Amino acid sequence: MAVRRVARAVLDGVPMVPSIASASPRAGSAAVPLAAKGFRPFFLAAATFAALMLPVWLAILGGILSPTLYLDAVTWHAHELIFGFAVAVIAGFLLTAVGNWTGRETLVGWPLMLACAVWGLGRAAMAAGGLPRFVPAVVDLAFLPVLLVAIAIPLVAARNRRNFVMVALLGALWTADLCIHLDALGILPGARRRATIFSVDVIVLLMIVVSGRVVPMFTKNATRLPWVRNVPWLDRAAIVAMVLMTLGDVVVPATALAGVAAGLTAVLVAARAWHWGGRHVAREPLLWILHVGHAWIVVGLGLRAVAAFSARVPASAASHALTVGAIGALTLGMMVRVSLGHTGRRLAVPWPVTLSFAMLSIAALVRVFTPILDPAAYRDSLFVAGSLWTFAFALFVAAHLPVLTSARADGKAG
Repeated sequence: MAVRRVARAVLDGVPMVPSIASASPRAGSAAVPLAAKGFRPFFLAAATFAALMLPVWLAILGGILSPTLYLDAVTWHAHELIFGFAVAVIAGFLLTAVGNWTGRETLVGWPLMLACAVWGLGRAAMAAGGLPRFVPAVVDLAFLPVLLVAIAIPLVAARNRRNFVMVALLGALWTADLCIHLDALGILPGARRRATIFSVDVIVLLMIVVSGRVVPMFTKNATRLPWVRNVPWLDRAAIVAMVLMTLGDVVVPATALAGVAAGLTAVLVAARAWHWGGRHVAREPLLWILHVGHAWIVVGLGLRAVAAFSARVPASAASHALTVGAIGALTLGMMVRVSLGHTGRRLAVPWPVTLSFAMLSIAALVRVFTPILDPAAYRDSLFVAGSLWTFAFALFVAAHLPVLTSARADGKAG
């Protein structure tokens, strides 16, 4: 039902996600700068978690750690990338953006830090062993409803109907998480794989919408090229195709029909970027990382289409193109841009941040294409890609810890 609401919103021509910078944010009130806006604690928590999670995963793969987890190790790794890392970035984005869209605050001060603590408790519960089986499920499932209510209240109060769809997307993610837990508890056996794919699809849908609005705008503003633009009908077509593909992955997963849907979506997502000026952004790290992230959506959907018809391309290659490549690059690029812009700083990145962009991009290339081109090097490629991912997000934390924990450079609140 949630995804159908997304489709209806798109077909009605409703712009679902205005740019996070489309309006001046209403000043948050908090004694501690870290608690002044949603992006501050959640971006810091997301990047720190991303930098810590992969070493733990590599240690498990290498036999150094043998933890007793609530989920099996592979499912835990996938779950935490989506519902730990990606959801934290989404939370930081939405808690900041909804304030812009509605002129009303979401969470600031101690309620914001409490919400971040709920997210953190979920991560701890998912990693802890020896807890009663229902405890990780209850604790982990608590966060998304908190986030949903936090953005729904100002949206409803402001009658901002065009963005109600964001509530639906969060509801879809929570439903997928619920199905994973029901599988783990033996109530809905066999649901975790389908629910995991569905959750990735929902996040990709969100990225398609957001990137379609901000990437051409940012590129045009920076390059001053008058022909850089988005094509509204192509944007709508790409989103509708992604919605249909997502439904297909629930109803007829891993079939030829699902492969065709993925291929069609890939073509439409690629076509809409033709006028985005991607070939003119090589000297602008804050732009090229977003173009690279969008390109990984095309690659991931294309690989999913090929995998449906050829055993040579493993389905995991498509999944990691969408997660390590698209989610990794787009979230890292947006976290840097929002962290600088919403703390009153220049949109210029130092070389360590540019290096983090390069490391993330190389990590995605290694993780996605090594299993296809050289299966014998698969295990080694996991450690190379995981190490690069870790260093990329560690560099973000090192560069932006003072930015996210100090007052705005322009003296304004928020």
